[in-house]
Amino acid sequence: MRKTLEFKAHDGEIEDIALGPDNKVVTAGRDFQCCVWQQDQLVTGLRWNENLPGIPDKAYRYQACRDSGTFLGLGTVTGSVAIHIAFSLQRLYYVKEAHGIVVTDVAFVPESRRGRELLAGNEAALLSVAVDSRCKLHLLPSRRSLPVWLLLLLCAGLIVAAILLLQLAFPGFL
Repeated sequence: MRKTLEFKAHDGEIEDIALGPDNKVVTAGRDFQCCVWQQDQLVTGLRWNENLPGIPDKAYRYQACRDSGTFLGLGTVTGSVAIHIAFSLQRLYYVKEAHGIVVTDVAFVPESRRGRELLAGNEAALLSVAVDSRCKLHLLPSRRSLPVWLLLLLCAGLIVAAILLLQLAFPGFL
């Protein structure tokens, strides 16, 4: 093995590191930050005091991280578990103190045949393991969205309704 890149990612120790698609790297550090990197460039990052206002900055620390390509799974030293959208870091799922103590690792259920059975219609599944000797499965429910064809049909209906209303309000409009 040979070193290809070296840069300062955090102030202090790195708790966990995960490799993701498109050569992205996710790091969780003792400096209370979780960062997404592309080579040595910071893409985006999370800090507790920015994402959960009202909680003291030193009360929580990211302990474990994983980048499925779509989602970022995080575990904390207080036992909390979160799932964020990987590219925007918007939080979709959060369970405060899901475990009684430090989350030591998290892993997404793979998108294999058996993994899809575990998902059972959910968008993602994250396993967390902690010092409390428990392994928990966290399911991210599928987000509701409209099919594109339905959206186009609604837009066409709105245009027709607008034309009809204009015709009624202003006879001879067409």
